[in-house]
Amino acid sequence: MAGNYEKGMYNQLMEVMARLDTVEKEYKHDTTQLKEEISILKKENQHLREENKLLRDDNARLKSIINNDSSNTSLPPSTDEKSGKPSNTYNGREKSNRKVGGQKGHKGTTLTKAAIEEKIKSGNCRLKIKEIGDPSTKTYVSKYIMDLDVAALITEIRIYADKNGHFYIPPEYRSDVIYGPNVKALSVALYSEGVMSNDRIAAFLNAASNEELCLSNGSVYGFCKTFATNAEVSIEHLETELLNQAVVSTDATVVTVNGKQNFIRNFSIDKTVIYRAMKKKTIDAMHKLNFLEQFTGILLHDHETALYHFGTDHAECNVHIIRYLRKNTEDTGNKWSNQMVTLLCEINRVRKDLMAKGVDSFSDDKVCKYEKKYMDLIAFGREENKKTKHRYARKDEKTLLNRMEKYSHNHLLFLHNFAVPFDDNMSERDLRKVKNRQKMAGGFRKDSGHEMYCSILTIIETLKRRKMAILMNIKKLFFSTPAIF
Repeated sequence: MAGNYEKGMYNQLMEVMARLDTVEKEYKHDTTQLKEEISILKKENQHLREENKLLRDDNARLKSIINNDSSNTSLPPSTDEKSGKPSNTYNGREKSNRKVGGQKGHKGTTLTKAAIEEKIKSGNCRLKIKEIGDPSTKTYVSKYIMDLDVAALITEIRIYADKNGHFYIPPEYRSDVIYGPNVKALSVALYSEGVMSNDRIAAFLNAASNEELCLSNGSVYGFCKTFATNAEVSIEHLETELLNQAVVSTDATVVTVNGKQNFIRNFSIDKTVIYRAMKKKTIDAMHKLNFLEQFTGILLHDHETALYHFGTDHAECNVHIIRYLRKNTEDTGNKWSNQMVTLLCEINRVRKDLMAKGVDSFSDDKVCKYEKKYMDLIAFGREENKKTKHRYARKDEKTLLNRMEKYSHNHLLFLHNFAVPFDDNMSERDLRKVKNRQKMAGGFRKDSGHEMYCSILTIIETLKRRKMAILMNIKKLFFSTPAIF
């Protein structure tokens, strides 16, 4: 019995060991499988983490683009409508406590009785008298109506033969019928506004004359071409005037010529603006502009690096950089960019106050103080940039910091030289009428039309700046008399 008992115990032990071996093999198999699954899951998790990070960065990039408007980029106010804000409602000025309407000391433009009587005395206006009541009393009260008298006028030119029976006909009268200077001047003036095509200008003037003029769009183009040709002498004089300036603002905008992208560049000072046609904005294209080749002063612009090859010094538009600083604050949440905006605006405000008092420069201590603040904010920005979460925003912020450090002299040139404006807004305003033309009348068919428009705009916008009679001076140019000396 004892042997059988031991044998039974042994068999049971062997069975248990066999079962343990089986369980161990299954465990090892399951453990290996689990390790493989865990390894796969870890790889998937790492991949998802990387993908999630990429998506977060891309989401930040797209959010940044969606939030672009005229307040934080160079986009025009018309694009603000995309972000839910009605177009042209943005205004960068800070709200003041002043009442709406005309301010104290502002000269009004309402026509007064005294002004009308001065116009009558000058002889520039034709006087027509309309009587109400009994004139025999010889006592009356005068009221005036200011109006235009539009009617077609035909002037017959009679050219008589000399003693030998020969006729000397001046070149301007070779055709049997020609259009007079008033029609030509009105055509050019309407063309310069850029909101009407040639055929519409012709239609408008024909309607004003009760369809008696019979103008065609070809006639309008011919008037404009003649005017642009005659204007070259005056434009050369304006270029010479700009060459003598210490600071000139410049900017460029896109136009289309025969469906291809071209540009119009302007050069502006307080009383003069010159427009030039360009095919590209490259250095080689700019070398073809005589003004840039000869200019030895300071160019004020919106960070066009190609322009740094011309002139002797350069000023950056600070309103332009403020938009980028505001955008950086929105994208990163960092403080340095908002503080930089505050610093630049403070310098400009203090400078304006000094200029109003007749002071033409900051003290050396003040200059050093502002420059130190500027560079301290750059250093602060670099520290904040290291902690910026999103890669896209961090990269753009670093680029902005590098630009502001590299071009610190150009951004702060207005601090050292009060003759340098804080911004390039003058040039930007001068280009708005070009954009109006592009939107309303479309582009140009030929390069000659592109150049002709620039010549016409140069003369007329300069006449406006100088408050000179536009139509009278346009008529002078048709007689080859320089409009601007």
